[in-house]
Amino acid sequence: MTTASLTRAVCARIAAGATIRYAIGTCSLGRVLAAQSGIGVCAVLFGEDDDALADDLRRRFTGAAIVADADGLVEILDEIVLFLDAPDGEFGRPLDMAGTEFQCRVWRALRSIPVGTTASYTDVASRIGAPKSARAVAHACAANPLAVVVPCHRVVRADGGLSGYRWGVERKRALLAREAGA
Repeated sequence: MTTASLTRAVCARIAAGATIRYAIGTCSLGRVLAAQSGIGVCAVLFGEDDDALADDLRRRFTGAAIVADADGLVEILDEIVLFLDAPDGEFGRPLDMAGTEFQCRVWRALRSIPVGTTASYTDVASRIGAPKSARAVAHACAANPLAVVVPCHRVVRADGGLSGYRWGVERKRALLAREAGA
């Protein structure tokens, strides 16, 4: 990952009253929701039910105005679906990573894990200078609102085995297999 690409990811809390637009479509892993703030893509969520996806977005960004905008986000949604199916680099859109300072440190570290490789929770904790915080890294991965573009699916147990994944271990397995072949 280049230094320039790291600067495209802004990390701060999305302000109360901000507008977040979203669209929902279909990808090879089920339904996918893409959302964008005024800064950049702020959520990529997987699910099976459109209403549940929209509710998840609202829960994550309380205080923000959540607006469906299928027509306005069709290009971004298409790019996300393409990125899911051909994960051969990094997602090229600006990101708005809304989280705590610790979460954002973890998410930046996740973005530095190359396609086709994995890291353990302990490895990620060491990368961010907090070697005893593997459990907190796991919590930050679970809180990640940017599935795949912030690749928490690349984090595995210390023994290399798959552990939990917010959107299901089968999706995690499929993503890792796809990336191994990229």
